[in-house]
Parts: sequence; C-alpha cells; structure tokens
Amino acid sequence: MKLLHTNRTLFDYMILASKGFCMGAADVIPGVSGGTMAFILGIYEELLDAIKSFNLGSLRLLLTFRAKAFLESVSWKFLLVLGLGIFTAIFTLARLLAWLLHNTPVLIWSFFLGLILASVVTVSRRVQSWQSLTWLSLITGGIGIYLLVGLVPGTTPNDLWFLFVSGAVAICAMILPGISGSFVLVLMGKYQYILEAVNQRDFLILFVVAAGAAVGIAAFSRLLSWLLLRYHDLMVGFLTGLMLGSLRKVWPWKKTLESITDSHGNMLPILEANILPAQLDGEVFAALGLMAAGFLVVLILDRMARPVAATQTGKRVQ
Repeated sequence: MKLLHTNRTLFDYMILASKGFCMGAADVIPGVSGGTMAFILGIYEELLDAIKSFNLGSLRLLLTFRAKAFLESVSWKFLLVLGLGIFTAIFTLARLLAWLLHNTPVLIWSFFLGLILASVVTVSRRVQSWQSLTWLSLITGGIGIYLLVGLVPGTTPNDLWFLFVSGAVAICAMILPGISGSFVLVLMGKYQYILEAVNQRDFLILFVVAAGAAVGIAAFSRLLSWLLLRYHDLMVGFLTGLMLGSLRKVWPWKKTLESITDSHGNMLPILEANILPAQLDGEVFAALGLMAAGFLVVLILDRMARPVAATQTGKRVQ
C-alpha cells in the first residue's frame, strides 16, 4: 500500500504548518511528545510515510544529481512545511512556555492532561474491533510507559558509540505518542551532557548524536509503518496505552523527590511523586477549567480532521 502525493492547496499547507506548530509546542514541554500531538491531529501515519520516503533509492537519485527525480520521489513538501511549523513553535514559544512551567506549572500540566485524556478517547476510536489481544496491547503499552517515566536516570558512558545509541533511541521516542525524546535522554543520563555540547559547540558529539538520530528515525519509522499496516488495531491499542501511561508524567500536582542542576544553574526535577491538591482553591478550579479546555480542543480538532482523513484514505491505493 502506498500513499500517493496529495495535491494540497495553500490553505491546506497553512493548516499543516499550524499542526507542526502544535507539535513543536508539545516538544518544548518536557515529558510531552510531539508524536502524541501528531496522533491527535491525524497526521501520524502520513508523517511515518513521509519519513519512509527517504530511502536508498532516493539517496541514489540525489547522489547522481537527478534533483527533479529525487524531489518527485520523496515527501519533501510535507516535511518542509511541518518542520517550519515545528521550529517556529520551538523558537517562539520556548521562553514563554519555560516561564509558564516555572511560574504556573499546575495550569500548564492541567491543559496537557486534558489534551492527552481526550486523545485517548479519539485515538481509541480508530480501533475497528476491540478484542482480547487489543486490550492486552493497550495494557502492555500503558504499564510499560507508566514504569518507564518513574525510572531514575543512571550513570552511563560518554563514549561515541553510546552517544550514537542515545540519539537513535531518543528520536524513536520522539515519534512515539506518550514519551518525549528529551525525557529519554534524561533517563539515559545524556540530557545534560548533550546540552553542554550544544552550548560549547562540540560538533563531534553533536554529529554523532545527529547521525544516531538519522539512523534511528529511518529504521524505526519503517518498523512502525509496517506494524500499523499489518497489525493496525494492536498497534493503535498499544499507542493508546502509551498515552494513558504517560498521564503519570503530566499529572499537575507533584512533589519533587530528586533533581539535577543544568548548565545554567537551574534545578530540573528528575524524580517526582504525584499528589492530590492540598485544598480546593482558585488554582484548582482554574486547573480543572484548563483540563476541560484541553479536552474540548482535541474533540474539535478530531471532528475537523475526520473529513481530511477520509479524503486521504480514499487516495491510498494497493
């Protein structure tokens, strides 16, 4: 099965850029995956197909300077527009979201909790038949992520081979709903190390990590796409479980048990315990309101995305 190139209008590309903006905003939030947002916005499978279009055949066309044939063989317009939206969000919202997370963390996490809760509802609707294996897949994904986000980062080597592996694993997590790549780097003990490399312009380390990310996303996107094609209901159930399990990370009310200091002297929590609010005050009611707002946003986006998804489904051919 192959997805034909879609003839998008200028307005369609503006909508796609806005979806990329939403993905970028999610990536800025530690513990929230851009993959989750892609799933919510109905472009997850197209994203995998677009990444998968860059293969050995397209690489040969590029290396033999057949630029026109290369551009026709890959989904460069989709990735370019989506990437522009993502990077626009990262560069414009990073400071604002960092300030909000520092000053009003409960409200920000509440909004994302509402987003993910609603996405669990909307994504689960894509399962055509809920059977015992589908429920088992959902439970496995949920328990796996629930346990993963509770792990304490360990000490790992700074060797180039491990940095390559770290880049590959982090990028895989980044396209999976439920967990962010930056959080995986924290778990692998490489978040602060790579951040220092960025600040010190250590291009050798950055090149190795980027190479690992390129290999990881090229291989993992193909595996995910194949699994979704062959075992659609099981995979959607599993991905729904990932989002359910990630609620442990985005629960708004937390108590910090352990933290680390980043390169700027800021304290970053690495081990937290979820707690209930101490009392029903104005902040709690505001948080509940933002949860409801996030929930409604996803339901509205899902309803808007259905006609587009139906159109794209009609363009799939055997």
